[in-house]
Amino acid sequence: MATTASRPIWKGMISFGLVSIPVRLFTGAVSKDITFNELAREDHSRLKRVRWSPTLNREITQEEVVKGYEYAKGQYVELTEEDFEKLPVPSKQTITITAFVRSEEIDPVFFETPYALEAEEMGLKPFALFFRALEEKGMVAIGKIAIRKKEQLCAIRVSGGNLFMSTLYYPDELRVDLAKAGPNVDVSEAELKMAEALIDMLTTSFDPEQYKDEYREQLMGLIQAKLEGKEVVSSPEAAPQVMDLMEALRASLAEAERQREAG
Repeated sequence: MATTASRPIWKGMISFGLVSIPVRLFTGAVSKDITFNELAREDHSRLKRVRWSPTLNREITQEEVVKGYEYAKGQYVELTEEDFEKLPVPSKQTITITAFVRSEEIDPVFFETPYALEAEEMGLKPFALFFRALEEKGMVAIGKIAIRKKEQLCAIRVSGGNLFMSTLYYPDELRVDLAKAGPNVDVSEAELKMAEALIDMLTTSFDPEQYKDEYREQLMGLIQAKLEGKEVVSSPEAAPQVMDLMEALRASLAEAERQREAG
């Protein structure tokens, strides 16, 4: 993974016991969503989003914008960049490792944004030591980092030849109840065994290279067709069918078996 071509979004230290490792943090993933501009229907001119003050009745420039926390309706506490810098938060410049856990202990729902960590030149030796220790033990390091004006829980792990840091949601940020009981619906033993057989049939190792964004490909095809002045033809959608659950499971098993034999 080549991260050196981009600019680091954070520089600081990983504090591992009494060892300090100078590192740089890079964005670890990029969305490849196709973006669209909003145009005026009449002349296709590109629309501009402006910051408008309804009381001053004029556009506000970036230099005139300040951050305010609304503590009561229409009442704000103003914070400056200097206020943010003065916050006595250790994680502003240091990721202090507080625990090591097994990766399977972290529910994937907690993972937020992935980043890549690289060593500064003077920190190559301790970085390599930390990397190898995590790799050999198969553990994930847990710490905190202050980034984008927010202190976040984070997990540092090895993947291939990379050291990744993923920010984690705090429990009170999740909008789901992880202790919630499953659906209270009766299923027969035969249905359960059939579903488990289907899972066994489709069980494999995860290979991300097998997957692609088909929607994006179709959308780019549509855009290209319009550029070339071709007629866009839509494929008819299949009508929803009501099928007996056991029959659907049997058909799914048969199809999975056919695909496995073909592949």
